[in-house]
Amino acid sequence: MQITLRTMRRACLTLALCGLALTARSQQADEQDKALTPDEKTYILSKFWSEVKYNFVYFNQIGEARWDSLYRAYLPKVQQTPDNRAFYNEMRRFCALLKDGHTNIMWNNYPCITTFFDQLQWYISDIEGKAIVTSINELNRKRIPIGTEIVKVNGLPTQTYLEQHVLPLFSSSTDYARRDMAVSRMLQGLRGESYDVELLTPDKKTLKLHLTHKIQEPVYSDPLYPKEDEWKRLELKWYPGNVAYVALNTFSNPAIVDDFVKIFPTLQQRAKKLIIDLRYNGGGSTECGASILKYLTPDTLLTGSKWCTRDYAASYAAWGEYMTPEDTVGDSWSQRCYLTARGEYYVGHDIYTVSIPPSHPRLVVPTVVLIDHNTASAAEDFLILADGQKHFTKIGRPSNGSTGQPIVIDLGHGFSARICTKKDTYADGRLFVGCGVQPDIVVEPTVKDLIKGRDGQLEAALKFLKKQK
Repeated sequence: MQITLRTMRRACLTLALCGLALTARSQQADEQDKALTPDEKTYILSKFWSEVKYNFVYFNQIGEARWDSLYRAYLPKVQQTPDNRAFYNEMRRFCALLKDGHTNIMWNNYPCITTFFDQLQWYISDIEGKAIVTSINELNRKRIPIGTEIVKVNGLPTQTYLEQHVLPLFSSSTDYARRDMAVSRMLQGLRGESYDVELLTPDKKTLKLHLTHKIQEPVYSDPLYPKEDEWKRLELKWYPGNVAYVALNTFSNPAIVDDFVKIFPTLQQRAKKLIIDLRYNGGGSTECGASILKYLTPDTLLTGSKWCTRDYAASYAAWGEYMTPEDTVGDSWSQRCYLTARGEYYVGHDIYTVSIPPSHPRLVVPTVVLIDHNTASAAEDFLILADGQKHFTKIGRPSNGSTGQPIVIDLGHGFSARICTKKDTYADGRLFVGCGVQPDIVVEPTVKDLIKGRDGQLEAALKFLKKQK
């Protein structure tokens, strides 16, 4: 079963590649990449700092005093950066302190290269706490077998290198998602930049390589091993016992609902058991997932997440500035003033629900939902809506632990930011942002399974369903 291998590469592509097209840069991009002045750097940092204060829904977790202190500490850091790239990285470090997967700093036309080098192309993933080669071009597959571990980078143990140079750059709501991103991109760099790496192959041989970022032949057109299947929004497979496997790989395109509707008559007629694979669904529209879930539940009402957002009105803040907690007892107006002055007044508190007509076509059979660290955002909303479905069992690893509604802020000079404005919880207040939706049965990927080409999570699902009646 090659699902783990090809989807690992797909996840790396989604999370790690900045794009080969970035090498062909427009005149506008060149204008954006002119060396920023200290004043321009100060403006970009200041605008982001200010927008976070009023828009970031989890601002209470860092607090105004700490955020202001960090801003003052980063002012000289960003002003003294030697070039735009160093400035970008300082901005990323500043943003990452917010610890949110829907809050990021972006730089248009950043010409980074992630997986191409003069000698090879490869993809790296975090497996069992190690940086493991999960796929590699055919020219190098015998010299550097799948399952090889990167044990040193530029003379440092890999863990030390990650902690010092990579992990601080990544914004994430969960430590494991942050590490996944960092490992997959830890050798990212500009064309011509080099790394010295030390490898340990599965048969315990040590290799030392000097790698320089290039996109050239024969590496550029050399196929990857294992061979990657064509990506599809939806994938349908059948396993013995009329077990249907349906991979829902995105909710970003409404066509995924049409794809599912097309196959549903076949599922309804044939499927005795069902596997829904959300392991590589990074989200999109909550409504896409809800529209599909309508076909897979006996219920007429689905209850999703409860959400809220911060609300600021200057007059209320002025009225509340000198209020104390005692002033707010039994007085909703005073409560609003007091909380607004402290940036902690929230509105919304609505629960997302989905009504389903009793006549709606359905398939209610023993169902496994495969989840993993890449199951994020709207895919997590699907899991919240499905919470409590007695015929559903979640297998895999905790989901990404990040959802919300980001606002996009133009910071100027080709820089922009996403800032999360919406807090989501289970309807009863349970958290999943920051900790992930938890599987009912935990199955961790292993290096041994990777080498053998086995999908341990899928095999666990099939084994589980075999016991269900």
